[in-house]
Amino acid sequence: MSQNSALNCANRAELKAQLEAQVYDLAIIGGGITGAGIARDAALRGLKVALLEAQDFASGTSSRSSKMIHGGLRYLVQGDIPVVKESASERAILHSIAPHLANKSPYILTTRSRLESLFLRIALRIYELLGKVDKEDKHQIWSVSKLQKQEPGLSTKGVHNAIVYPEFLTDDARLTLATIRSAKAAGAVVCNYMAVTGVSRDGNFALNAESRLPEDSTNAIVTAKLVINAAGPWVDQLCKMENPAQPPRLALSRGIHVVVSADRLKVNNTVVMSTRDKRKIFAVPVDEYTYLGTTDEFYPDTDYWPEVYAKDVDYLFSTTNRYFPNTHLSAEDVVSVWSGVRPLVGSPEGKANEISRKDEVWEGPMGMLSIAGGKLSAYRAMAERIVDRAIDILGLDAKPSNTAKLPLPGGESILYSHLTKLDKKTHRRWTRLYGSEINDVNALGTGLEAEVRYAVAVEGALRLEDYWARRSSRAWFDDRGGIDSLEPTSYLMAELLNWSEDRRKQEVTNCLEIDKASRQHIH
Repeated sequence: MSQNSALNCANRAELKAQLEAQVYDLAIIGGGITGAGIARDAALRGLKVALLEAQDFASGTSSRSSKMIHGGLRYLVQGDIPVVKESASERAILHSIAPHLANKSPYILTTRSRLESLFLRIALRIYELLGKVDKEDKHQIWSVSKLQKQEPGLSTKGVHNAIVYPEFLTDDARLTLATIRSAKAAGAVVCNYMAVTGVSRDGNFALNAESRLPEDSTNAIVTAKLVINAAGPWVDQLCKMENPAQPPRLALSRGIHVVVSADRLKVNNTVVMSTRDKRKIFAVPVDEYTYLGTTDEFYPDTDYWPEVYAKDVDYLFSTTNRYFPNTHLSAEDVVSVWSGVRPLVGSPEGKANEISRKDEVWEGPMGMLSIAGGKLSAYRAMAERIVDRAIDILGLDAKPSNTAKLPLPGGESILYSHLTKLDKKTHRRWTRLYGSEINDVNALGTGLEAEVRYAVAVEGALRLEDYWARRSSRAWFDDRGGIDSLEPTSYLMAELLNWSEDRRKQEVTNCLEIDKASRQHIH
């Protein structure tokens, strides 16, 4: 385990004391990937940092993405060269500091003509040049016969050839969590389930924060020289605490993903598919499952669990069934679905997928900095830029950023494939989840028990949903959406967190209701 990165958030009285013990240089609101990245960068530079998250870490957008670290090819086609350079370099950095959270997956783009193939090859050559892509990661051309061997279920009718290039898949929630833990190891005080309910300033900022945990009435006042609002879809709500008259800055977009068994849709690589309305969607392999995504349309609400409708699933399945004509996916094949809201900066006019994903920072009348937009792929660079700005505002003499070189927890470059006692399935799963910390998990027991004990003691889990949806991804990549794990997990967490029997039942009911609500409109 990374030194001092163990994150146990169960002692709320101790956390309150830590939050109120000093004046922080920086208080960050929001424990998604943006806030996590900012906290890590600032703490590693020697700033005194506090981070407050209203729910669980990564509980909003940062656990509902397409789980891809893109190199930025689509931005090249749009002519945005700086974004391409940053995306490509950030992709390489993440693979270096957290190889278990940046798994290389070949992407397959089928072409319909020699001209289309030529255009894409030219674009990829420019992209590889700009991104300084290593020789072994440069694109390949597959003939139709090779494509048929590699992806036997994929239709090759009308296909000229396939262009194959590597991108990276991640576990977005665990990437956020690893980043939070790294911030904590560097001295940041981080707290989940602590919602900011008021912002004021008299010299320093004062944040009023209240617990959002059942059976917990902890509150705290956090004092800081500067506040950064990184609350994702809730950025506008936080801005109104500072300036009730501020008009909305965000246009929220909803995206859904559907998981099916690999027995029903088997892909060996990530297959890129074109929809009837000229968008791109993906079929992505993860262990014994394949997920499909994503939709992209404006959405009016900041729900933690946006609803999923039959039309969303039909949209993904209709294109998939066209590309895989022998599959015939239907609602009965849905293992799980996830749905999330993207905080885009712009106006909800036109199409959601046409709004720029570029990040934007603005300053409120009290001096609070707010950040929104941006891509998961560039979270580290985004954080570095806003911390640079914060250091300038505060007039601090801080160290330069070193987040590009320091491994994240689980990303240390040691061999961790020697655990022969683990069965093959568990070994593959734990390597993907824990990386070089696999031995630490294994020391706590076997299977589910070890995962749950680790989630509470080291990864800050405080509710059943935290483990089910974000620490383990069982809500997405497990039979029946992982609901069979809820009862045994709840008993373990009740023991570790001293829950009453009523509280334990309440936690199970909460997860079952989330699962039921996600499916209620799709059958």
